Amino acid sequence: MTEVYLNGKFVGDVENPVEFVDHIITERRKGVLSPNINVLYVKENDNIIIEAGKGRLRRPLLVIKEGKPLLTEKHVSQLEKGELTWSDLINQGIIEYLDALEEENVLVAFTEEELTPEHTHMEISPMVQLGLCASLVPFGNHNQSTRLNAGSKNQKQALGLYIANYLVRMDMDVNILQTPQMPIVNTIMHEISEYDKHPSGQNIIVAIMSYKGYNMEDAIILNKGSIERGLGRSTYYRPSIAEELRYSGGLVDQISIPDKEVKGYRSEKDYRLLEGDGIIYPEAFINEGDVLIGKTSPPRFLSSMDEYNLVSNMRRESSVTVKHGERGYVDFVLITENEEGNKLVQVRIRDQRVPEVGDKFTSRHGQKGVVGLIVNHTDMPFSASGIVPDLIFSPHSIPSRMTVAHLLELIGGKVGALSGRFIDGTTFDSETEEDLRAELLKCGFRENGTETMYNGMTGEMFEAKIYMGNMYYMKLKHMVANKIHSRARGPVQLLTRQPTEGRAKEGGLRLGEMEKDTFVAHGASLLLKERFDADRTIVPVCESCGLIAIKDEFKNKHFCPICGDDVEVTNIELAYAFKLILDEFKSLCIYPKLELKGKY
Repeated sequence: MTEVYLNGKFVGDVENPVEFVDHIITERRKGVLSPNINVLYVKENDNIIIEAGKGRLRRPLLVIKEGKPLLTEKHVSQLEKGELTWSDLINQGIIEYLDALEEENVLVAFTEEELTPEHTHMEISPMVQLGLCASLVPFGNHNQSTRLNAGSKNQKQALGLYIANYLVRMDMDVNILQTPQMPIVNTIMHEISEYDKHPSGQNIIVAIMSYKGYNMEDAIILNKGSIERGLGRSTYYRPSIAEELRYSGGLVDQISIPDKEVKGYRSEKDYRLLEGDGIIYPEAFINEGDVLIGKTSPPRFLSSMDEYNLVSNMRRESSVTVKHGERGYVDFVLITENEEGNKLVQVRIRDQRVPEVGDKFTSRHGQKGVVGLIVNHTDMPFSASGIVPDLIFSPHSIPSRMTVAHLLELIGGKVGALSGRFIDGTTFDSETEEDLRAELLKCGFRENGTETMYNGMTGEMFEAKIYMGNMYYMKLKHMVANKIHSRARGPVQLLTRQPTEGRAKEGGLRLGEMEKDTFVAHGASLLLKERFDADRTIVPVCESCGLIAIKDEFKNKHFCPICGDDVEVTNIELAYAFKLILDEFKSLCIYPKLELKGKY
């Protein structure tokens, strides 16, 4: 007897497992059973597993009978006329959904040419195995699988028109490409997803060559003339928010220009852009530290009822300012209420971003790289027909990564630009390389995509032929302006007195264990000493008991909490973090005794 399991639970036995499974599948195709059921006979364990639970990943396949698909030309014509729908095909058992379980017992063909009597199912289209972003990669079947993954991941980070009503939205950290274009080399998915309504890249001219070594290790060279004509130009939006919070005792925040009596009042220069209601005006140019929304709050800690009367004089400054490292124009000011009915003010900042050295660009094939050099238009190499590339791509990025589609797209884009049409690069179903080469030859260019080029600085002809064509390139959201970070002096943490962490908090750059090892290896002892005194402090230590002593500022003398006044106390230089751990040891009733020696 064969055991039957439904959703992981044992439900009974059957005598003839193969017939039982076939019967379930037949009844499901007839529509007697739910199409959500999937069944598998495991011969090794002599088990039948039936799954009908939620949350399974299932995909549609065409049913094959005796080496022929059940979907006929008649069905296709009825679908085109609108007489049949997708649901009708499922109800008639022409298409069925399989999960990973039932796929164990089926043989799926990619195309109709591959079909044999053994096949049970066929892919609706070979491209169906790809997700949305991966199916947007042209000629994807010519790429290595890893690069296809990278290419689809990169498209999600590309700047474009993410939504049409971005001007009336307050989204965090948003980028808009100013002149996005539809790619010349398309796939069928560009049409299905209506990609022309939210494009995220630009068609540019790419030459594959080296330029003084500035594009090694995946870096790219950009033409300054192209940037001045608007290549990769984008706008960055970021909102700042302030609300009038309510506190216990009827106290509230107040959005207005703070009075000079307020605790923590900044300088008048910081408030210069605020209008009478304490809110900045649109189109004001702002730099870091400028106040966007003036706000005062009640004091943080009120201990007794008497202090409530003094609140009016004791308010503290809590304005919203431009964050460290940011600048731009005030784009939009919104005054509204939140759920509790409190006043809510949102100010959106706009900053134009022009490509600079260090910005990240990518093609749709996972060939990402940062700008290594921006070259004057006059110094760029040019072709015999006078075409100057917008971007120079390193030839070393191709062989090891095997992104042949990257090269095919260059030829396809060139043909499309010359013939004035879109090129179909749908994965597994694209225009062939031979056809593209033949059409390129008809247009008067070399069929292999190479051209004679001249050195822009000397005018000499390059001995090698340069591979050159049109390509869809995307600017990614990783820009230098959002990531550049350095610090000389700045805020420190309250607990350890070490510099704060992170770019947003004006933090320090940590010198870790491994960085320390490199300085030790170089014997740079004074540099090490300087690097590691971020939290240097001078502490009085009692020489008799070895504990940290106390300095009385009023009497200007030291005493030890254990030994009293008449002991020798010495000032020692140490890290504040070390002093902190000594205090923590004391709280655990551990006696950390410091034994002092003289400097010899």
